Amino acid sequence: MTELRSPLQAQVVQWLVAPGDAVRAGDVVVILEAMKMEHEVRSPGNGRVRECLFREGEAVQEGEVLLSLDALGGPAEGAPTPALPQRGREQEKRADLQYILDRHALTLDAARPEAMAKRHALGLRSARENIADLCDPGSFMEYGALAVAAQSSRRSQDDLLRNTPADGMVTGIGRINGDLFPPERAATAVLAYDATVLAGTQGFRNHQKTDRLLGVALKNRLPVVLFAEGGGGRPGDVDMPIVAGLHVPTFASFARLNGRVPVVGVVAGRCFAGNAALLGCCDAIIATRGSNIGMGGPAMVEGGGLGVFRPEDIGPAPVQHANGVIDILVDDEAQAVATARQYLGYFQGSVPAFEAPDALALRDVVPGNRLRVYDSRAAMAGIVDAGSLLPLRAGFGPGIHTALARIEGRPVGLLASNPLHLGGAIDADAADKAARFMRLCNAHGLPLVSLVDTPGFMVGPAVEEQAQVRHVSRMFVAAAHLRVPFFSVVLRKGYGLGAMAMAAGGFHAPEFTVSWPSGEFGGMGLEGAVRLGYRKELEAVPPGPQRDALFEQLVAKQYAAGQAANMAATLEIDAVIDPADTRNWLARGLAAGRVAVGREDGFIDTW
Repeated sequence: MTELRSPLQAQVVQWLVAPGDAVRAGDVVVILEAMKMEHEVRSPGNGRVRECLFREGEAVQEGEVLLSLDALGGPAEGAPTPALPQRGREQEKRADLQYILDRHALTLDAARPEAMAKRHALGLRSARENIADLCDPGSFMEYGALAVAAQSSRRSQDDLLRNTPADGMVTGIGRINGDLFPPERAATAVLAYDATVLAGTQGFRNHQKTDRLLGVALKNRLPVVLFAEGGGGRPGDVDMPIVAGLHVPTFASFARLNGRVPVVGVVAGRCFAGNAALLGCCDAIIATRGSNIGMGGPAMVEGGGLGVFRPEDIGPAPVQHANGVIDILVDDEAQAVATARQYLGYFQGSVPAFEAPDALALRDVVPGNRLRVYDSRAAMAGIVDAGSLLPLRAGFGPGIHTALARIEGRPVGLLASNPLHLGGAIDADAADKAARFMRLCNAHGLPLVSLVDTPGFMVGPAVEEQAQVRHVSRMFVAAAHLRVPFFSVVLRKGYGLGAMAMAAGGFHAPEFTVSWPSGEFGGMGLEGAVRLGYRKELEAVPPGPQRDALFEQLVAKQYAAGQAANMAATLEIDAVIDPADTRNWLARGLAAGRVAVGREDGFIDTW
């Protein structure tokens, strides 16, 4: 005989067998109810029911015998583990499942063909198209897809479902560059304002969705990509008893990611007000040439009594690229997404495969004529892995180039003086650009490589009107707080405080400071040093060819004294190297360098 005992304290709802019935192992024999939930109790084996010990409606305690069985065909067997139901070819979907599938279908682009046609007619893509291109296929998990605008008191439910899908904001987590990096490094939080829904404005529920995903990103240290097109706050969400909505945590939550995870903003079309405020918090901004970015759109400008303007008149991309707001200017959204993938890759780790450039070409980068300018971007390209150089903020602060790149697969940040602008002298914009770039690399653990060719900081009455003293000193302060390895290579001129700033504060501050044979050094520019240090000697000679000859002679003497070999001999720099060996020096230095632990990363200045 086999006894079937109650698995829990409950009430007998229904017997499905009676004395004398034959049952098989796994058959449901009785339904119990506990806490308003029904439980199926199954036969533990094959047998014939001898007796049911409780009547329907009676209470039973856990462990009490419900019925007894006389075994049939041998001893009783334990009930099998429940299996998934067998799916038939023409299986009908349950009503609750069908409802959810229908709701999700309304959120897709295909549900709004007219809106998509208008979008594509502008040469732009939808939020979902951009996300599908950004994330690895099938990897995106959407959060909050069923939200609609908080406008039920003024619009029908059908209208909201069809015209405000996801409340104009698609949020979720997907993998980016999963073919190169493991899942834990590829996982990325993605937020995309949908410009086809209420002009991409910030609604009550899409603020909630944003806050939810930002919390997940911060907790799990996930990079964030924000597609920021849209018009800012939305006054039409009337369902919530809110006066101004200035208590929403979205902006503080977004800013809290700064310095903790890489944050990338992408813009095509128009980005104004609240959307622009979030964009401005991003580490890097990638924008299309046809985009507009501004802290206030036309309505806000007109409302402030400041005039009537078209959206295209406010913050056009060429202006925002030249003034430093846009880090990377691209042709279209496809290029923007590809660039975002590339940018994030530098913060996801090293790659095993790379192509080395022609090392010997570096020997010809610096002209033999020491007064002839050249493009130092050739040196950058000749040092890093082929195809890995990604310039940042190229339209702003041209005195210093900044870029992300790889050396033997390892990501690095690259600074380089630009002799084509002011002879390489560092002005306020270049210093701001360099200081922020150092903070960016420092926060996310990228080693820094600096290519030095500067006569120093820019000087003169006009430049001092630009607060030069404060701006250029940012480079010293930023460098003093670095926790990442720093390497300096002097290509030609290494003069004065500007050269020290390019070398993290001084030539002994980096892990190493080396020079090419073309390097020349001094406490200030040679010509200025001669005019200042030899004023009496020069004034003692009559103006004209004789004084000019003396001047050139003294300059040549200073130049000879400041040669790279002399600097290395006095141990002011670590070595003079063949330009063709630069990449090897950096690769070995990077292998030996370590990111300092136990130090606060700090934030990245938005400027």
